[in-house]
Amino acid sequence: MAGTSIFRHALATRIWHWINAVAIFILIGSGLGISNAHPRLYWGRYGANFDHAWAQLPRFPAWITIPANYNLALSRRWHLLFALVLAFGLLGFMIASLVNRHFQRNLRLTRADVSPAHLAQDVRDHLDFRFHDADDPGAYNSLQKWSYIVTIFILLPLMILTGLALSPGMDAAWPWLLEVFGGRQSARSIHFVTCAAIGGFVVVHLTLVILAGAGNELRSMITGRWKVPPTGDRT
Repeated sequence: MAGTSIFRHALATRIWHWINAVAIFILIGSGLGISNAHPRLYWGRYGANFDHAWAQLPRFPAWITIPANYNLALSRRWHLLFALVLAFGLLGFMIASLVNRHFQRNLRLTRADVSPAHLAQDVRDHLDFRFHDADDPGAYNSLQKWSYIVTIFILLPLMILTGLALSPGMDAAWPWLLEVFGGRQSARSIHFVTCAAIGGFVVVHLTLVILAGAGNELRSMITGRWKVPPTGDRT
């Protein structure tokens, strides 16, 4: 079956992927610009220069922040605009994925996906650069399922909810939201930790795309069609 072209990604998935890629890139860059204004993280309701911080963040260089020069107001504008893009994009993707059964078809966990022995074997396969089940080249492997489930249903919603909790307008309308996260500074800390986790996911994702053959993977996310590589080289 190697060399066969199969349909792998629905149109809704491909559109959301690229919208999300742009939104995450701008949100991380603008978020780091906002962090430079006060690079300390606290737990609880309050946090100021003389309070105990559980983490002291570095000052992020201009080449990684949006905008490149320090401008807190402009960083916030970029951040708020693309937070809306992220939130509504995720909502649209979830609705489309329920309608076209993407979640049920590709992310439904089987007994093997929760088996420690199977997961351990999946890790060993990845370390050997064997990324995909040879019997079904179009299916997601267990690590893919878990990483997408955690990102789509936990990390992204948590990022959005903590961001809403930090917004003064939302705080006034839904004061209970801050209480859910234990106060403004706790929400800010969770927001940053979630951002770091999503950043880690992006780095691993891009690394695997390169190892699997960037041309084939990019083509599948543009056209939907993926060329089945030789056994042992699949992702």
